[in-house]
Amino acid sequence: MPPSPSPDAPTVVAQALEEDIIFGRIPPGSRLVEDPLMARFGVTRHSIRQALLELERAGVVVREKNKGAAVRRLAPEEVEQIYEVREMLVRQAALRIPLPVPPQVLDELVRLHEAFAAHRRAGAWRALHETNDRFHLTLFGACGNPVLVDLIRHAMALSLPVRAGGTTDATRAEASEREHALMIALLQGTDRWALAQLCVDHLQPAKRRYLASRLA
Repeated sequence: MPPSPSPDAPTVVAQALEEDIIFGRIPPGSRLVEDPLMARFGVTRHSIRQALLELERAGVVVREKNKGAAVRRLAPEEVEQIYEVREMLVRQAALRIPLPVPPQVLDELVRLHEAFAAHRRAGAWRALHETNDRFHLTLFGACGNPVLVDLIRHAMALSLPVRAGGTTDATRAEASEREHALMIALLQGTDRWALAQLCVDHLQPAKRRYLASRLA
């Protein structure tokens, strides 16, 4: 009997595949073949295609004519270009945040920082990844320009193949936690340039790690 269609199936499949990509279970360049995915998830071909379309829109998956879908693999020059844009976006967003930051924003960032620390200690890597993204989008959301924040969100999605490699790196997670704490401290002061530089510096370890792995 064919699987019953479900309106939520594409999103469920897309989230599961994204998690596999984040944790390296499906490495960059891997083909995503419809028939095995249908068997794995017990859903229709339409649901698989919709899930892959969601991932393609997010920049995680690419489609090539006569080859089908594959996990996006970034060439070194693409990584440099994406991170050049990310650096410009986060710097400008940070420079536009009113300092000291409004109390409600600070309270939410502290809450997310504490959640990040709890997830790191528990080894809850998926939750840590999601909390990390919410922390940064909340921080940059304080700039007051939703278009700029949407561009940052898109650039984060494009860089997922780069960021994914360090999601379960406990040492890097500890360093990120310390840098988040410093961001919170700077948000309570008046030095926008220090905050902006820290936000740019915070991006570099993932970029360096990915480029080193491509050259190895």
